[in-house]
Amino acid sequence: MTIRVVVADDQELVRSGFAMILDVQEDIEVVAEVGDGAAAVEAVARLAPDVALLDIRMPVLDGIEACRAISAGGACRTVMLTTFDSDEYVYEALHAGASGFLLKDVRRDDLVHAVRVVAAGESLLAPSVARRLIEEYTTATARPCLPADRLEVLTARERETLLHLGRGLSNAEIAASLVVSEHTVKSHVGNVLAKLGLRDRIQAVICAYETGLIAAGTPSGE
Repeated sequence: MTIRVVVADDQELVRSGFAMILDVQEDIEVVAEVGDGAAAVEAVARLAPDVALLDIRMPVLDGIEACRAISAGGACRTVMLTTFDSDEYVYEALHAGASGFLLKDVRRDDLVHAVRVVAAGESLLAPSVARRLIEEYTTATARPCLPADRLEVLTARERETLLHLGRGLSNAEIAASLVVSEHTVKSHVGNVLAKLGLRDRIQAVICAYETGLIAAGTPSGE
């Protein structure tokens, strides 16, 4: 199966460089290269790609707003491109639906791997990295919590699973904590995402913080 990709960046050399790296892969096809967020949204709507690489800072429509529109409009998953790993917009982009991040100086192999991982439905950030990143930005922005009753659709075990996801545990670590198999954990994770309308584990981490299930600043082991 071929992974269809849209690359959006206002820097032509960056855009074309990424596109060239991806397009030579047997399982990846770059279906569009665009220079602004509005063009990215239009290309995704028209071409229905699997993954969109979006620069955070773009003219006409920035990457965050483009990500939000793309995430709301269909199955295309988004990866944000940024110059610095401390970019102040990281949290907002995650909240808008991004499945992960790449630095623009990413290595060739890591870029290809990232597209494949996200196309397969996984988040690009490791769970422990996601937890630290979200904790930093929820603390810094002091965002209001979502209603805790949003979690009432979950069973007790699914709620425990969400708690562990928010703490950055891997499936193996969750399985050990709950004394169940990894297959069972995968099932619980899938149920949590489906019931809460979440795209991936990163969105589950955000939900755990914003519903107050985990307080920002709480150490992962507590």
